[in-house]
Amino acid sequence: MSTPLVDIRDVSHRFGQHSVLKNVSLTIEPGSYTILLGPSGSGKTTLLSILGGFVSPSEGKVFIRGQDCTFVPPARRPTTTVFQDYALFPHMSVGANVGFGLRMRGVDGATRAAKVREALALVGLAAAFDKKPHQLSGGQRQRVALARALVVEPAVLLLDEPLGALDLKLRRQMQDELKAIQKRVGTAFVHVTHDQEEAMALADHCVVMNDGRIEDEGPPERVYARPATRFSATFMGESTILAGTVTEAKNGTIAVATSAGAVSLPGALQQGTTVALAIRPEHLVLGAASGAVALGQATIGDVVFQGSFKRVLATSALDPALQFIAKAPASAKVRAGDTIAVSCDASDIILLAN
Repeated sequence: MSTPLVDIRDVSHRFGQHSVLKNVSLTIEPGSYTILLGPSGSGKTTLLSILGGFVSPSEGKVFIRGQDCTFVPPARRPTTTVFQDYALFPHMSVGANVGFGLRMRGVDGATRAAKVREALALVGLAAAFDKKPHQLSGGQRQRVALARALVVEPAVLLLDEPLGALDLKLRRQMQDELKAIQKRVGTAFVHVTHDQEEAMALADHCVVMNDGRIEDEGPPERVYARPATRFSATFMGESTILAGTVTEAKNGTIAVATSAGAVSLPGALQQGTTVALAIRPEHLVLGAASGAVALGQATIGDVVFQGSFKRVLATSALDPALQFIAKAPASAKVRAGDTIAVSCDASDIILLAN
């Protein structure tokens, strides 16, 4: 078995009496694009800071390329960081900004200039060498910061919410560019965000964090389609959550009593076990559907047109506290106040430990 590029072992961290990371272990493979995803206060930025050497963990170890880097300062470890505010030197040219790290490492001027021009070409800014940062747009400054981080050829590039200051259209464009650049250079990227769409657009390894712990990790397709925990199911995209109790278990199938009725699905839990069932919006069917699991009637409370689909919120007639979240086709004739049957294919219901 090959050694991972990054191996974070049992890392905990406290600020005073407040624990922000709690026994976190994580491995990162060469060439991967890892997203650390979670709400504010989940510990994702602290974990990135520990990986970059800006914070030393209270407990645990960090290995990079098999070497213990736990207490190695940022300048001496094989990582570079792109910050949200880019941290460019306003008085320096773009070329000087990008070449700053090489200059600090004693690289001669001619070699430095050649490498800087190569890095700027990589991010589509070959003509910006002599410009000043204030002459560039926000997206261009972000790419300058990316070039500055890549030019020193780090083993791991760390990105701290690098797209947070950009407008929606530019953020989407930069997502495409980041992914393309990462594929071209082959450097492992570790990227912090709270944006679920950004995570799914970029990551091949998604790490969902909550309250200083890793809730779930894996390919984004798996984390979305089969989340491991209730938190992951509600943070990585939306879900309708049905609380229930296993009433029968035999032959690899369980029957679960919920407020929307009885549901049968594959599982191997004991009778009496409390569970949560998650259903993604695209899997809820509004209207009668043969062969599906019937979830009763619901009254539509809100319909929001979102381009390619309509987001529908509906309240269960059986349980007023239960709200269904559905995606209906953009052409669907659904209106607030309508009462409609709700159903779902059993294979699309996600069983979570409660």
